[in-house]
Amino acid sequence: MEKDLEKNIEVLKKDISSYIPDNIIEILSGYAFSLIMALLIFIIGKWAVNKIVSIFGKVLRKVKGMDETLIKFLENIVYYALMIVVLLTALGKLGVETTSFLAILGAAGLAIGLALKDSLGNFASGVMIIMFKPFKVGDAVTAAGVTGNVSEVGIFNSVFITADNQKIIVPNGAITSGSITNINAYDTRRVDLVVCIGYEDDIKKTKEVLNNIVSSHEKILIDKGITIAVSELADSSVNFVLRVWVKTPDYWDVKFDLTETIKLRFDEEGISIPFPQQDVHHYNKI
Repeated sequence: MEKDLEKNIEVLKKDISSYIPDNIIEILSGYAFSLIMALLIFIIGKWAVNKIVSIFGKVLRKVKGMDETLIKFLENIVYYALMIVVLLTALGKLGVETTSFLAILGAAGLAIGLALKDSLGNFASGVMIIMFKPFKVGDAVTAAGVTGNVSEVGIFNSVFITADNQKIIVPNGAITSGSITNINAYDTRRVDLVVCIGYEDDIKKTKEVLNNIVSSHEKILIDKGITIAVSELADSSVNFVLRVWVKTPDYWDVKFDLTETIKLRFDEEGISIPFPQQDVHHYNKI
């Protein structure tokens, strides 16, 4: 019984030894060396990537007006792109065929790009808005059919607060695809009013009254010039154009105040503001 057991053990040893190559030490040494080199590539590569990303971030932060959100986003993109290169290099040192990985990454990138094409378009538009700054937070802007104060400029969308305190989130792609009107980009704005009087009213007197109203208004910038002129002889009225300059924050206050004051002064001076009218001549055939 013991002899049979010993014989079976010897046969098992021979079978196992037949699967173990004679140069097992050399093979293990080669794999160990490749593993150590791969680890060194990964560790040194990761350290180098962190340094590159840090320098990249410092350079971007020196650019005037560069948004911190955009900087961090670009840092993440550069970091992960470089880490993929480091990882593929380390795997290649281990003898892993990296061509298939590159093909998979390419296919995945294409699929993600097609699935997120609208989001990527909004991202590109957000980068353009942040870099070129057609408007900034706090500006009154008309864009993508929305008018309001900009409360936030993000990577993918911007937030507008309307005059009646509604919050509207607008995709950046929609903003850059059309015209952008920055209402308070400058310190001053011009108020344009059209004032109508009847044909029977005195034009010179009207100009004098309008000039007195404008000259006495404390918020109007007289030194930038005033325009009071007859602009049109309309069907039922003589139309004056009134143009004055004001500070941008005073625009609506001055416009509303002038409109009310003109009506009150015209009533006092007996100057009429005619309704639209049309003369109709009726002929009876006998």
